[in-house]
Amino acid sequence: MLDPAEAEQLPGSVDPALRDEVAHTTARAVVHRARAAEDPQVVDRLVRLVEREGLDVVAALWSDAAPVTLPGALWRIYVLREWVRRDPRTVALRYRLGVASAPVHEAVAGVPRPPGPEDLRALADDVLSGVYAGDLAVALERAASFCRILATGATFDADAREAADPAGATRTTRGASDLVRTAEELEHAAAQWRAGTLE
Repeated sequence: MLDPAEAEQLPGSVDPALRDEVAHTTARAVVHRARAAEDPQVVDRLVRLVEREGLDVVAALWSDAAPVTLPGALWRIYVLREWVRRDPRTVALRYRLGVASAPVHEAVAGVPRPPGPEDLRALADDVLSGVYAGDLAVALERAASFCRILATGATFDADAREAADPAGATRTTRGASDLVRTAEELEHAAAQWRAGTLE
């Protein structure tokens, strides 16, 4: 085991304060420049950032940021979009299972009923576009409502598979809890953006 002084001397380690500063600086630069440019091509490139650069690049920038910060909110929305892009059938199933129990969140999320995988991909792109070209608080609230519907659907899905696959049901229940927490974080970030205090 290395003591803390030796660990700090290892090459490649990044000072956490510097990493946090880079996360906030890049998030502000990306969001504010895209909003100032009002260029649909710029917005489209940013929406497809993960497809072009890879999730690991975005993770290196923003995944360690506190949840209720601009980089933390961006990270959560990109991860949500990537999940929809990679596993649209599961997301569509969970959305259909949860939407009837969350009518207010359905209205905020803005997905047609019944949603298909392509509808959910379009929602994920639309929410991310709203970060760069619309009302950022509304985009965060739409993502939060989407997470709440998926969390409700995941809970129903976990109940349905409890007898046949208890371990899978437990994982799905944990995933539902994570989605609720993400929704709360995004809602808090939206409130801070409106108040002008989202850093």
